[in-house]
Amino acid sequence: MSYIEIENLYKIIRGQVVLNNINLTLEKGKIYGFIGSNGSGKTMLFRAICGLIKPSKGTIKIQGEILHKDISFPRDVGVIIESPGFWDHLTGFENLKLLSNIKGIIGDEEIKSTLERVGLKKEDSRIYKKYSLGMKQRLAIAQAIMESPGLLILDEPTNALDEDGVELIRNIILEENKRGATVLIASHNKEDINKLVDETFKLVDGELINNG
Repeated sequence: MSYIEIENLYKIIRGQVVLNNINLTLEKGKIYGFIGSNGSGKTMLFRAICGLIKPSKGTIKIQGEILHKDISFPRDVGVIIESPGFWDHLTGFENLKLLSNIKGIIGDEEIKSTLERVGLKKEDSRIYKKYSLGMKQRLAIAQAIMESPGLLILDEPTNALDEDGVELIRNIILEENKRGATVLIASHNKEDINKLVDETFKLVDGELINNG
């Protein structure tokens, strides 16, 4: 059975078609890239797969379960879409600790290990408001991977990172995939993800036009 099945997916917002008849089948355990310019529909497609928006028409199935019918959100997912909502007055660790309490499946040691894995200091006393853009992006990666999800959905995961940070995140993505995660990555630049992905798709004006 396919891991993700998207059939005849449309999303219309204020009369504008932002996703136009998307049909897509994705297998478990692979890395998929989605490329396209700003406004092409990449982020909207990821929001749909995460259950954050409801399709105007069509269906999204994840492991055979229909979003907004059988489930409201994917059961086992880590996500970076646009700017994650962290608390400005808390440290990186405190932010992840609060988020981890939702599911309660990891403890302090897993959180600290994840912080170090993305290149942040586990004992850093700086609050999120004082973080640089690169540090904020690393923390976003940390919240996505800290619970070892089966599905990772990453919208421009290397945004605001320097060269070393980009290489670190690429290695983490490969490690997560080797662990068994299915990974979806969106980028406006094919070269950013070319060496990572098993297959690439291109979006133009909300339409999946061909392999990139």
